[in-house]
Amino acid sequence: MAISATINKVSLNIADMDRHYYHQHELTLAMHPSENEYRFMVRVIAFALNAHEQLAFTKGLSTDDEPEAWQKSLTDDIELWIDFGQVDEKRIRKACGRAKQVLIYTYHERKAKIWWEQSQQKLVRHSNLKVYHIAAEGAEALVSRNMQLQINIDDGTVSLSNDDHHFSVAVTRYQH
Repeated sequence: MAISATINKVSLNIADMDRHYYHQHELTLAMHPSENEYRFMVRVIAFALNAHEQLAFTKGLSTDDEPEAWQKSLTDDIELWIDFGQVDEKRIRKACGRAKQVLIYTYHERKAKIWWEQSQQKLVRHSNLKVYHIAAEGAEALVSRNMQLQINIDDGTVSLSNDDHHFSVAVTRYQH
């Protein structure tokens, strides 16, 4: 019998001073059996960095034709495509052809640096692609079935907190 996903309820209170975006988001997110808590938190942080009423998580790991999160227009055009990790160049090229903007968030520093060094020459030609690295070590301590998080973003600095913990997260831009 296959292991099923863990369902988490996430209440995000986002105060993004950089974009002047202040909003409460109530999310129901599945954590795939192959996904660890660190990667799960990277997804939550990336959502906060790009928060918008139309931003939504997709089936993600279970489909090749969709990103892990996207923002679509009312005419169903893909305005924003978000993927995580060391994404295959072919998938990125396809995403850049389908979406107005593509964001890749890496999260394991050593693996990400190697991937970037190997992929950079092929990826720099995509004008609608941005690649970031999220360093959120320790933030996995915030994961629970019912999460209430405050996320503050100011001058590129991300702060995450709940009633018991506070973490600062570094977000580094690799490209553009």
